[in-house]
Amino acid sequence: MKKFTLFLILASLVFTSSAQTWEQMNASKKEAMEHFNEDKFGMFIHWGLYSILGGMYKGQKIDDIKSPDPGVAEWIQARARISREEYSKLVDQFNPVKFDAEEYVLLLKNAGMKYLVITSKHHDGFALFDSEHSTFDIGSTPFKRDIIQELYDACQKHNIDFGVYYSHNIDWNDANDCNIKNYLDYTGEVWPEPADFKGKKRRTMGANLWDPSPNTFDDYLYNKAFPQVRELLTKFPNIKFMWYDFAHFLTKYQSFQFYKTVYDINPNVIVTDRVGHGLGDYKIPGDNKIPTVEEMEGKPWETVGTFNHSWGYKEYDNDWKSPYELIYWLTAIASRGGNYMLNIGPKGDGSIPAQNIENLKALGKWTSVNGKAIYGTHKWKINQESAEIDKNEKGYGFKEKFAASDFWFTAKGDKVYAIALERGKTALIKSFANEDIKDVKLLGYDKKLKWKQTDDGLSIVLPKNKDNQIGFAVEVTLSNSL
Repeated sequence: MKKFTLFLILASLVFTSSAQTWEQMNASKKEAMEHFNEDKFGMFIHWGLYSILGGMYKGQKIDDIKSPDPGVAEWIQARARISREEYSKLVDQFNPVKFDAEEYVLLLKNAGMKYLVITSKHHDGFALFDSEHSTFDIGSTPFKRDIIQELYDACQKHNIDFGVYYSHNIDWNDANDCNIKNYLDYTGEVWPEPADFKGKKRRTMGANLWDPSPNTFDDYLYNKAFPQVRELLTKFPNIKFMWYDFAHFLTKYQSFQFYKTVYDINPNVIVTDRVGHGLGDYKIPGDNKIPTVEEMEGKPWETVGTFNHSWGYKEYDNDWKSPYELIYWLTAIASRGGNYMLNIGPKGDGSIPAQNIENLKALGKWTSVNGKAIYGTHKWKINQESAEIDKNEKGYGFKEKFAASDFWFTAKGDKVYAIALERGKTALIKSFANEDIKDVKLLGYDKKLKWKQTDDGLSIVLPKNKDNQIGFAVEVTLSNSL
């Protein structure tokens, strides 16, 4: 017992030193973080073997399969308990001949997006790049072309920041039980039988307990995961982001090793907090979630969101967010100082669903006029102004139609931007009542704008909306820099 106690003390001292080193590494990324925060708007892509299935398994919708695991398309192997051998047969079917990296990147660029993150390896363990450390990859498919390489090259060509998603803890093909038994033994937590989603017991969600690989989790870490991370960073030297995900069963030391592996090769790459144990460079508040300013504790953050209800392609999910709602998400997130990364799930043949394309074009129409109110901005002293507050939301939730009195604010230099989703003949922005205003401009309007400041606020006469634009944004120049 004394020897074991001594081991724990020494291990604690070693990690304390490592944690201090992490603080230094994190502090060195200030410029990279500022650049990320200025981008504001990016595209997420979830794509892999699961895209062939489209959310269906043996004629059954994934949502109709009884399981505690998520009903999103990329989780179909876990939800349907598909064996590794059976799932691997999809490799022979993956031939996305309609994939065109140039089309993807121009679509996101024209939508006003500034960066791209693609699933280089999701939880199923299949790599969309030609890896030297696994044959469960794009090189083993009929397609053979390196999808990550082609997207990276297109992003470099069109000046789009590039990052990769990498599922580091969860790998249903090669990571045994994803470390859950060792983790629970180490922490002394109770193994839930079955998975307990309501109590204090740790969930087994994500762990491959139906058909674990015969190797150990350490074998996976040192023969696949760490080598593939190093491989990605070496092959693509201008990567900006490493989007780790789901560190449910990693120890703090393991999470630190994943962080340090990135830093040792490229110290300018920023890492999500989903690396685990608070060791990331920026926070992800949750999927499809707009947090309060207080929840983010002054740290850089990014919300990731879906067009419908799935990340990977689900053929029967046609409940798409409208351009109006997507503009709300972008605006509300920017007003609170965050980034928005909106996901698409390509089909198995490499084509992008038509509704994604249509809505991205609508977003491009809006950002081409109002992008100045989004990019490079930060939060103002208040983020929203509204006559009504939805008490069921932490702030103001989405409405099918907002009022003309609803505004969101961003700031940059001596400018404050007020963004609205509804547009009438006039606008009254009460939050400017006591500000020293030098000038007011309507974005996308070259003529002089009629405005005046009253005791009630800033009163504006709006010109006709000839282009049928969703809402509007005004640039208010104040006497003092913010």
